[in-house]
Amino acid sequence: MTTHVSAVTAGTTRVFTWEEGSRIELRNLGGEIVIEANAAGLKTLAGHLLTLARDSTPDGARLHPEENNGLEEGSVGLALERCDDE
Repeated sequence: MTTHVSAVTAGTTRVFTWEEGSRIELRNLGGEIVIEANAAGLKTLAGHLLTLARDSTPDGARLHPEENNGLEEGSVGLALERCDDE
């Protein structure tokens, strides 16, 4: 089953989709963050980034996948945020 989540930022609705069977784990190894994912998980992350990159997505739009809500148990936190400021 594919999961869809709608998020509204500054009046703009974006739909984020999790591919069926996706597995994503984030580990903090001190000097680097490791994103370990199966093919469905990588497609899910790519889709999230493409959604945030759309021209009509407002600056500051953010998604917070969490443990048991998109990330595997034991994963470190993740925030994907659009920031157009240089």
